[in-house]
Amino acid sequence: MDNLFGTIQGRLLPKYKGRYQAHPVGYWRDEFYLAKEIGLDCIEFILDFNNVDQNPLINAVEFKKLEAIIIETGVVVKTLCADYFMDAPLHSKDKDVAKNSLRVLEILLESAEKLGVSDIVIPCVDKSSLRTSASVARFVSQVKKVIPNLEKKEINLSLETDLNPANFVNLLNKFNSKRITVNYDIGNSASLGFDPIEELNAYGTKISDIHIKDRVFGGGPVELGTGDADFEVFFTKLKEFNYKGPFIMQAYRDDDGLDIFKVQKKWIEKYLP
Repeated sequence: MDNLFGTIQGRLLPKYKGRYQAHPVGYWRDEFYLAKEIGLDCIEFILDFNNVDQNPLINAVEFKKLEAIIIETGVVVKTLCADYFMDAPLHSKDKDVAKNSLRVLEILLESAEKLGVSDIVIPCVDKSSLRTSASVARFVSQVKKVIPNLEKKEINLSLETDLNPANFVNLLNKFNSKRITVNYDIGNSASLGFDPIEELNAYGTKISDIHIKDRVFGGGPVELGTGDADFEVFFTKLKEFNYKGPFIMQAYRDDDGLDIFKVQKKWIEKYLP
């Protein structure tokens, strides 16, 4: 498979402080050895709002540890999930929050360049959803400030939104840059009731990062194959777009992580190129 196949950070490990998705402070390196053992290519690293100063993407001492373990295991970090911006949105009404978040994004871009990262996923869902025209305008204004840096460093900002296909295309069209791309989350789209064929027809060529997940319509994550995501339709349609990005497992997890991950990894492999 030409595409990298990996996991969002933490899915192979016990939950960090009971949180469903988080950078596991103190034991994050353990996951690289597990990922190598089960044949994964990559880990999509998380930047949380909590404990941000301890995160290797921000902390210089921890960053050296990250570089070392990538070399040791061969498990790479090619994509980042910037969950930080769910708690402190780039488009916050609070000007101080917005200003600081832009500063954090600039720091994140420096770390991303050193790691050879292709994509930084910016979640615009839940608390950071783009619910109004004013929030969209603020978001566009902020992102435009970093586009020159994105293009110089050849890094994508991969947007994850809960917008319907037409509105998502309208958002993408506000940026005159190939570096503003789409993170496609299979489960989230199923939960929102979106048609994957309509979505892919709208912006399939813009997708640069794919999260593998299953959810029930209007509900939360479930084990792959037990929710409302139509994996057959999605992966069949995806073949039309010569997708070269990674497939990142962000599937249902329990408290322990590893065993349920292995079961779902085996289940999804039949769909992967």
